[in-house]
Amino acid sequence: MAIGFIGLGIMGRPMAHNVLRAGFPLVVYDLQPEPVDDLAAAGARAADSPAALAQQVGVVLLCLPDSPDVQAALCGPQGVLAGARPGQIVVDMSTISPVVARELAATAAAQGVTLLDAPVSGGQVGAAQGTLSIMVGGDAAAFAQVRPVLAAMGKTILHIGASGAGQVTKACNQIVIAVTIEAVAEAMVLAAKAGVDPAQVRQALLGGYAYSRVLEGHGERFLARNFAPGFRTRLQYKDLNIAMDAGRAYAAPLPATALVHQLYGALMARGGAEQDHSALVTLLEELAGIK
Repeated sequence: MAIGFIGLGIMGRPMAHNVLRAGFPLVVYDLQPEPVDDLAAAGARAADSPAALAQQVGVVLLCLPDSPDVQAALCGPQGVLAGARPGQIVVDMSTISPVVARELAATAAAQGVTLLDAPVSGGQVGAAQGTLSIMVGGDAAAFAQVRPVLAAMGKTILHIGASGAGQVTKACNQIVIAVTIEAVAEAMVLAAKAGVDPAQVRQALLGGYAYSRVLEGHGERFLARNFAPGFRTRLQYKDLNIAMDAGRAYAAPLPATALVHQLYGALMARGGAEQDHSALVTLLEELAGIK
């Protein structure tokens, strides 16, 4: 079965390579020629448009920046649905609004196409290593059909529920990560202001109930002053915006998320958009007067 992949960015490109390495014939499309050429050199075929790609494959995968990009790739004049046929499966692995995901699933269904929402967690490293966590919403039978393809990209692959459930899960994931980054950053700043070694505080917390992967990984970044992007601040801000929109749509209060969303906005305003999201600690240090 041939697979199509649309969106060959920082996540999509290594994910597409893993699909190709797993032995699936692959057709790719991206607005930028360089990643398309890279995949073509590895054995993929290039398509001229999402519609042309859909005509050549059984399953279409998308990995795009935000809701408007997915809407355009699916529903535009040369979008996937312009070239899709009844019975085809489309898997959107982008992180977008759950509300939009459900709307797009209904639009696709009216054309006889099944759309699964399957956002991922694990970052660029997980994408390269094929160890992503993939959270899927939509038709269970379609999920079973595409699971072997998803297994080429991920290690933890879960069918969460109906359309939109994958995107709701990803929003929950991003809330937990962002709020925990802020909490760990506050703790490290408090330690420094109180004249206590933050490295020693972190080491003590790692051995107790406060342990988390954020404390372990991002806490180490704080101490090493390593803010080279693994997951960029602007993307964290975008994902929290999605979470806030979902909170409004489903009447779920998200007070801590709202605060951290604003803090990330402030970090972007002071030039940190392309830094790793762990750079939030630098904003709290500035507020505390730490040089």
